[in-house]
Amino acid sequence: QVQLVESGGGSVRSGDSLRLSCAASGRTFSNYAMGWFRQVPGKELEFVSAISRSGGSTANADSVKGRFTISRDNAKNTVYLQMNSLKPEDTAVYYCAAPLASSAYYDTPRRTHDYAYWGQGTQVTVSS
Repeated sequence: QVQLVESGGGSVRSGDSLRLSCAASGRTFSNYAMGWFRQVPGKELEFVSAISRSGGSTANADSVKGRFTISRDNAKNTVYLQMNSLKPEDTAVYYCAAPLASSAYYDTPRRTHDYAYWGQGTQVTVSS
């Protein structure tokens, strides 16, 4: 059974940084791309970042380009989201996600329906 557990959220001020972690278990982590999404109450899930199975390819939403960096450590079965220069509009619950099937080598899925497994979410709150 695939499990994803996020950590690292919190309350920070505008301009601060946070690093989110997502620990995966239940299957061979390095066979799958991984993604980060976020959601504000009353709105749909929003794509943030994705990383290919090897970590060689990444994709980021325009709203976070130049500020957020996704990475992974396949030896630790963990994906990270380094968030710098945080803004109040980054306030959301952040979810990591994994696809159902193994990924093509450079695949960086960006749609919610590309993913089958989701973590419980971690709250990020940025005040001005």
